[in-house]
Amino acid sequence: MTVTRFAPSPTGYIHVGNLRTALFNHLIARRTGGQFVLRIDDTDPERSKEEYVDAIKQDLEWLGLTWDRIERQSERLERYEAAADKLREMGRFYEAWETPTELDLKRKKLLNMGKPPVYDRAALDLSDEQKAALREERGNGVWRFKLDHERIAWDDGILGEVSIDAASVSDPVLIRADGQFLYTLASVVDDMEMGITHVVRGNDHVTNTATQIQMITALGGTPPSFAHHSLLTGPQGESLSKRLGTLALRDLREAGIEPEALLSLMARLGSSQPVELRASIEEIADGFELEQFGSAPTKFDVEDLKPLTAKKLHGLPFDAVRAEVEALGVPAEKAELFWEVVRENITTRKDIAPWWTLFRDGAEPLVADEDKEFIAEAMTLLPEPPYTDATWGEFTSAVKEATGRKGKGLFMPLRKALTGQERGPNMGDVMQLLETVPAKSLAQ
Repeated sequence: MTVTRFAPSPTGYIHVGNLRTALFNHLIARRTGGQFVLRIDDTDPERSKEEYVDAIKQDLEWLGLTWDRIERQSERLERYEAAADKLREMGRFYEAWETPTELDLKRKKLLNMGKPPVYDRAALDLSDEQKAALREERGNGVWRFKLDHERIAWDDGILGEVSIDAASVSDPVLIRADGQFLYTLASVVDDMEMGITHVVRGNDHVTNTATQIQMITALGGTPPSFAHHSLLTGPQGESLSKRLGTLALRDLREAGIEPEALLSLMARLGSSQPVELRASIEEIADGFELEQFGSAPTKFDVEDLKPLTAKKLHGLPFDAVRAEVEALGVPAEKAELFWEVVRENITTRKDIAPWWTLFRDGAEPLVADEDKEFIAEAMTLLPEPPYTDATWGEFTSAVKEATGRKGKGLFMPLRKALTGQERGPNMGDVMQLLETVPAKSLAQ
């Protein structure tokens, strides 16, 4: 059975970059009838916050990315300790005491010599007496996994054949000096014990994958199938790293973006398939293939979400928004007409309420200087509300007969005076919804 996972750290809100990873793993599981695991990577007690755990769940639920089970790394620390002990027994785990400054000097020296800045494994040459002295002087050291210096290769679900020389990679630190288990060790143990079969993540993890494949093999496991999607950039190819704080899913939700719009875009962005609005996660999963995605950086523009959101709203029947419309105070007898009138003229749900404000309270008249006398005369011919579906035709006919105006010169100034806008819904429909007409105060 296919088992995938999404493993966010609860140190902040999910953003569009995280979503891409979550969605790809979710779609793979749903397409194959497998399982999707939500794994909270909360081994950092200082930065992990329960409020972010709750926010992660809320964001995924809003999108319809349901999980089959949830796991928390903070509840599995003994499993990581057992794996660490096993690696020590195998001679694949060693303690090192270099300070950040010492490591930085080593890196700079290697770079100046034209060599890759790889950790030199000096800690492996320490005698027991030297280790004891360093432990006395500096406290506990970090624990590093000793890589076998050989090529690590795998068939990547997106990148194709990937091969990395382990000698070009530093032995990864798996446990910090304060005892905190780091991502690489915890993730390896979890992937093995949770039966994860497929891992999709950003291509900034390619080197981590090489390390993890060797660790899983050393611990007697079978590595899952890996795939690395491209990273998102801004619309001009700029890095999104500084903007991700403004692209949190909750911010997009607050801005009125529809979940189907976000999912439809993210499930096809960077692939060979066109982006089209899909009505459900099942439709989005249909035709989803990792092989259709490229490795080049993928441009993401939040503006692309707006037409998709508008299209979703334009197709919604009244029953889908009945409660929302009635909550605005729209009278029940006008509610369905109100939705039919405004739905083609909104981009997000946030645009709905202003339309009812306009109909209920009236709009500030928009009148050009050359039209002031015309509007003043026209408003004397407009009866008091309520209006019917015949009012607009009767009104404009009366104004045309009284003033001689016709065509655009007749209809546009009247629309602007009554709605404060140059364009919008059919005025025959609008008139039926108007409860207040401030423009009547302009009558001669």
